[in-house]
Amino acid sequence: MIFDLPINNQPSNIKLPKMQTKRQIQELLAAAGVAPNRRLGQHFLVDLNLLRLLVEAAQIGPRDVVLEIGTGTGSLTEALAERAGQVVTVELDRTLAGIAQARLAGAENVQLLHTDVLSGKGSLAPVVTEAVTSARARLGGRLLLVANLPYDVASPVMINLVKGPVLADAMTVTVQKEVAQRMTAAPGGKTYGTLSILLGATGTVETLRLLKPGVFWPPPNVDSAMVRYVRDEQKSRRIRDMEVFSSVVGLFMGHRRKMLRACARHAPPELGGRDLWLDLFDRCSIDPTLRPEELSPDQYVTLANACRQSLSTL
Repeated sequence: MIFDLPINNQPSNIKLPKMQTKRQIQELLAAAGVAPNRRLGQHFLVDLNLLRLLVEAAQIGPRDVVLEIGTGTGSLTEALAERAGQVVTVELDRTLAGIAQARLAGAENVQLLHTDVLSGKGSLAPVVTEAVTSARARLGGRLLLVANLPYDVASPVMINLVKGPVLADAMTVTVQKEVAQRMTAAPGGKTYGTLSILLGATGTVETLRLLKPGVFWPPPNVDSAMVRYVRDEQKSRRIRDMEVFSSVVGLFMGHRRKMLRACARHAPPELGGRDLWLDLFDRCSIDPTLRPEELSPDQYVTLANACRQSLSTL
């Protein structure tokens, strides 16, 4: 069941509380009779200096819409609401959503959604899409993802916000170190994959800070990182068809240990089949004996555009 908890009935002159300390979060959960649910990735960022860095790095403006995944007890949400035109924050846990709703009762520009951010097909839940689209149309600013992302949804959420139909102009997030490595990976490495290619083909990515487990409560078993992605419209416009581009990347990275010419045998009819791809490699001056992980994001864009052009003439 989806609960939309708009917070818009309180006077706007109420000053929001400061970001919550570890002790305050512990007290809020204890009062509610719950403990952090590790299965849901509930690791609260409790280093206030790092929370401030996350907010500062996001460069939020008064017309921007901020999407936060994992509201928790509302600590980061409070800081985001002070800067953004609208915050759409999503929390799966019913108890945490209730705590956050009470904490944010004075924030007219916060919409709290108690739901899973992803639908059954792995795309953004329609209620989330509708909320950010409506807010953006009203304010006319950018869409920014700013979040201490739960580990199990980090990659699919970012991939969705790069592919669309809802597009993030920038993403400033804390993620598991392994995910950060995939976000920033260069061709040829073990961590280079679909996420690396999509981000690299549409924008720029940088790691802002490595984070040790102790800056979270409870501490996770792995290191984390704070990463910022900024969409580059000039690069993004080079992709003539995002659906074809995504399918091409998926085709080859799904068989990343094979040579490109061997991967082409798995090309479905909607991508032209094997014979078309052998011709495309030649036309795009790409060595068919390379492996998918050796191609740059730009080369994938070139291949996908050539594929789309060829399919349109069939």
